[in-house]
Amino acid sequence: MPDCAPPLAQITPASQALPAQACDSHFHIFGPADVFPYAADRPYTPPDASFEQMRHMHQQLGFSRGVIVQPGCHGYDMSATLDALDKGAGQYRAIALVRPTVNERELEDMDSRGVRGVRYNFVAHLANGGWDELAQVAPRIAALGWHVCIHSDQASLMDLLPRLKRLPVPFVIDHMGRVAASQGVANDAFQALLALRDHPNAWVKISGLDRVSSHGKRPFADAEPLVAALLEAMPERLLWGTDWPHPNVAGDMPDDGELLNTFLRLCPDRAMQHQILVDNPHTLYRFGS
Repeated sequence: MPDCAPPLAQITPASQALPAQACDSHFHIFGPADVFPYAADRPYTPPDASFEQMRHMHQQLGFSRGVIVQPGCHGYDMSATLDALDKGAGQYRAIALVRPTVNERELEDMDSRGVRGVRYNFVAHLANGGWDELAQVAPRIAALGWHVCIHSDQASLMDLLPRLKRLPVPFVIDHMGRVAASQGVANDAFQALLALRDHPNAWVKISGLDRVSSHGKRPFADAEPLVAALLEAMPERLLWGTDWPHPNVAGDMPDDGELLNTFLRLCPDRAMQHQILVDNPHTLYRFGS
């Protein structure tokens, strides 16, 4: 039985039309479990969230591109994600979970189908691999032009950043590092995140407002100052994502349209919207024309 709530069945419409080829740079595909079973040692059991459900959500909001992040509930079995990439006909990319023993043929096959990076979790209840495995895999993915995608939190971010800066590949910090919104923009961990503007291989995702919020109540307004500070500091290396279907939420289930409208309100400049929703993901994930 699922131990996670499903996403909202009805979401708020987008407040304005998105630019052509707008990209949702962070979401997951779950199952369907009768076709793509969940891993036996999974850290959570979600309700199914299929490619078709995701595509419907994107069509409602105006996204035509997206990046599927391999979820922990499927472990190293990439079948559901690769199937979604095949169905997406070039409009989707993906981030994988891989064993340190993954071979070059497997990496090249994933690359040909749209995988562009490898994710590592440093949040205690989701931890996969660890730094030693990341350091072992990073040089092997460099030749493919991939990056590492980092799921950190307030407890792990500061220790990770100096090591990430020494990697031979770009790195992406998911969910604004999951720093604590309650500590504000002056928080040392968030200031370290802002300082990544000076590092050419660093990217940050504006996503997971509910995961940094101190109260977990929609519309997660206490996270907005963090978003505004990132927009001011480093728009040329920001990405935006829904985090649909929002596994393991502790508070209110996010409304994906409301999350999008918060971003559009905080980023009213159309040129900057285009940069974050279109240009930046086009560069990092190597979408075709």
